[in-house]
Amino acid sequence: MSAPIWNSPRLYAACAVAAAAALIAPAVPASAETVPAAVSTAPAQVAHLDLGAPDLPETRTAAQVAHLDLGAPDLPETRTAAQLAPGVTRTSITRGAPSASLFWTAEVAIPSDSPDPDAPAAALSSQSAAERTAERLRAAGVEARVESVDSPQLADAGGRLGYRVRAGNFAAKADGAALVAQIKAAGYASSLVYTGWDGDSASGDNSHGQWKLEVLTIDPRAYTGQLSASFGPDLQGRETVSALAQAEGALAGVNGGFFTFDPKAGAEGDPAGVGVYGGRTLSEPVGDRPALVVDGQHNRTSVERLAWHGSVRAGSDELVLDGIDRVPGLIRNCGGTGDSPTSLPLHDVTCTHADELVAFTPDFGPQTPSGDGLEVVLDGSGRVSEVHEHRGMAVPAGGRTIQATGSAAAQLRALAPEGRQLQLSTDLLDSKGKALTTDKSTSVVNGGPLLIQDGAENITARRDGMVHTGDSNSFYYGWVHKRNPRTFAGVDAQGRTLIVTADGRQTDRLGLSIKETADVAASLGMVQAINLDGGGSTAMVADGALVTSPSGGSERAVGDALLVLPGRKATD
Repeated sequence: MSAPIWNSPRLYAACAVAAAAALIAPAVPASAETVPAAVSTAPAQVAHLDLGAPDLPETRTAAQVAHLDLGAPDLPETRTAAQLAPGVTRTSITRGAPSASLFWTAEVAIPSDSPDPDAPAAALSSQSAAERTAERLRAAGVEARVESVDSPQLADAGGRLGYRVRAGNFAAKADGAALVAQIKAAGYASSLVYTGWDGDSASGDNSHGQWKLEVLTIDPRAYTGQLSASFGPDLQGRETVSALAQAEGALAGVNGGFFTFDPKAGAEGDPAGVGVYGGRTLSEPVGDRPALVVDGQHNRTSVERLAWHGSVRAGSDELVLDGIDRVPGLIRNCGGTGDSPTSLPLHDVTCTHADELVAFTPDFGPQTPSGDGLEVVLDGSGRVSEVHEHRGMAVPAGGRTIQATGSAAAQLRALAPEGRQLQLSTDLLDSKGKALTTDKSTSVVNGGPLLIQDGAENITARRDGMVHTGDSNSFYYGWVHKRNPRTFAGVDAQGRTLIVTADGRQTDRLGLSIKETADVAASLGMVQAINLDGGGSTAMVADGALVTSPSGGSERAVGDALLVLPGRKATD
């Protein structure tokens, strides 16, 4: 397994504390109310003074009761806290209530041809194109309407995205089936969407909810276990968070970074970005996208932009590595030197590169990718033990292999004859170009975009590859602007790690836009925060049970997970 397995895991009895408060808008004068005390380690709960017994009743004005910056400021919000172990708290938050102003409607769209179930449809166009489409639908008997879509301004994206065409207003999804069929008969693709998932004013009042979030808070001053990332038996496979948590005896776990979903885009389950497990770098970064760096020895986390330098050396001769533990020629989310169509990060796109050098560890799986090219086998000391004029074999225990495709094959053949000693390096570099210090307790999980930096929102959607040129902003509309299930993480000013999930794509669990994700992170007290994988991947497990509601109806197998491992017994 990629993370340490504790010999005698101990689960602490959970103690639940309800903290429900009637909230008022800031403009209304504060009134006094009694707020039940909550566990002090979680900023996601109602705070209390560190004075006397922790469960003493405490009276505060309603204006002092913390609430999420989400929807209208006066929405009801219920929080329930449970201590999973000393220093580890799970807080369940329900905010708002389903609104009668929200409804199902038919959206004219071109569905994505990606096999990724989270790939958004192409739904936006120019105003003139939208008006022409609406006129043709009206001629076919469909009362179509055109809506402009304006997105909040982020650090490097936002504004007017385009125009969408919709029709109908239905209380239940099933009621719109006939209209969708009518739109399709007129020659247009269409699907039913719930306006609560829009997060914009064009579709009505989106400020009431309902939202459902789960927050894990890890206080390094009290937590004696270890926060760690795990991917399961091997990289080229997917496991559910539930399975990964159970295998490690974890107190809790959430889904981690982006991963390859489609086998045509690489090895299914392989991290689509940087991945470090047990101190071993097993996946290279996507450009300089941000990542969550976990110091498991001290249970502290940070959000850092990481680059890397990988190389194969023999004496003064050196070849540059393109990747680690992935299919050569296929780069999910792009971001590598010489990639086509871009060397910049580009989310949910698979770039290609014909001439690549990729190193493999035994963690990849039973066999390396097969195909044309060259594969060199290194023993545990780094000596070349075999040279194969084809690719695809088992990596020896304690050893490595290096695959080369295209013109890189001749270069590797010249550098690595049988019996030669090689040095393989895979250094991760921070924003200053300094090598990241790692040990066996270090984990790094990929993500993006950045949400909060140095205590202020700094959502870098374009820099991190979430803006696609040439698609009428439809990817941005579906992935960034609209509400989706989200998983995100960060650290607060007290050094506590917060890992959060938000259910979505359900009428009573709307999800979050990326801007709302950053707003929630800030209102939970995070001073650094990063978005992780979400959509159908969003899942949290606590005390052996799935506590989130998967948008796809069942828990999805993912590439990796962040696990909260229990502390050792005194006799261990």
